[in-house]
Amino acid sequence: MSHPFDPNRLQFYLTIPSPCPYLPGRMERKIFTQLDPLDGPHLNNYLTHAGFRRSQNVIYRPACESCRECRSLRICVEEFKPSKSFTRTIKRNVDLSAEVRDAIATREQFDLLQSYLDARHAGGGMNTMDFQRYEMMVEECASETEIIEYRLPDGTLIACMLIDRLMDGFSLVYSFFDPARTSRSLGNYMILDQIERCATENLPYLYLGYWVPDSPKMKYKARFQPCEVLGSAGWKPPVAT
Repeated sequence: MSHPFDPNRLQFYLTIPSPCPYLPGRMERKIFTQLDPLDGPHLNNYLTHAGFRRSQNVIYRPACESCRECRSLRICVEEFKPSKSFTRTIKRNVDLSAEVRDAIATREQFDLLQSYLDARHAGGGMNTMDFQRYEMMVEECASETEIIEYRLPDGTLIACMLIDRLMDGFSLVYSFFDPARTSRSLGNYMILDQIERCATENLPYLYLGYWVPDSPKMKYKARFQPCEVLGSAGWKPPVAT
């Protein structure tokens, strides 16, 4: 059976150079295309496996002229065994409940996002986001998208994760959490929870987006072992650096 879309008919565009957010002193460019509401889920599957990343109804991949450091990374779910540190993180969050919800934005989520951005990404490009733009981020997605809410026993929302469902796993789009609860390691915990969810649903991979080996803010992704990165020879274990 052929794909319901023809990848040869896609129109791709190239961004102008801008400062790289991961490696100081470098410039980045991206190649991107639009996701059509009808073909979006199929196209999201097709291009994610080719190293693209979704943002709203745009799917993109780095196209830098002199740098190839951004590498798509996925966790191999079946072989994953949590380290002692990850096991402690799971135990610290055993009181949390997780609910899978349709991708519909709420004011409660938005208030949590603002607290997260103010504490973790002050001055960043998302800090000026209003609720309407947050709605667009969550709801304008031509893909099979869900949002996971994590709550304390008293019902307080402390973390959220936006994910896309692919044919062989989940792709993590964006996550945010209460920045005051640092002892819980909520960023790592949400990834661990989705690894377990993949295992429960017999999905072999959890896609974490781009990994940049020399970027301190990206190093955490390679801690989830075993994992694979996409290169010219396909998906392979990363070479130790």
